Amino acid sequence: MKHLRKQEESFGGPLESAMRRFFSPAFMDTKKTNLQMRIDVDEDVNAYTVKADVPGVKKEDINIQVDGNVIRIDAEMKREKDTKENGGKTVRSERYWGDVSRTFSLAHDIDESKTTASYRDGVLTLKLLKKAGAPSGRIVVQ
Repeated sequence: MKHLRKQEESFGGPLESAMRRFFSPAFMDTKKTNLQMRIDVDEDVNAYTVKADVPGVKKEDINIQVDGNVIRIDAEMKREKDTKENGGKTVRSERYWGDVSRTFSLAHDIDESKTTASYRDGVLTLKLLKKAGAPSGRIVVQ
């Protein structure tokens, strides 16, 4: 029982198992991972605070659009050029690159002129101030 190892779910059949042994220790990724942007949204009386995970992105490659109560965050994750010396090779590569986008709506319209954004350690933080609504008034029935 010393030589037991856990098989990944994607390698369940005999052909896949044989391919895994043939290419071991190289990794054969059969599932394409979609790029995802995870967000947290907090609300107080005057504003929303949005934190979005966008690791590996330069702040220049992040675009934020505000349209009423709809927020769109776009980011481009670029692949670094990797050169190997002395006949080196990549044994395993799990890092990804490409475009990632997230669009969501909030309960209140946002004052885009007062929106602030900061980016640190792979986390984008947005401070979205709620737009002041029209004062409510009484409508007289005639």
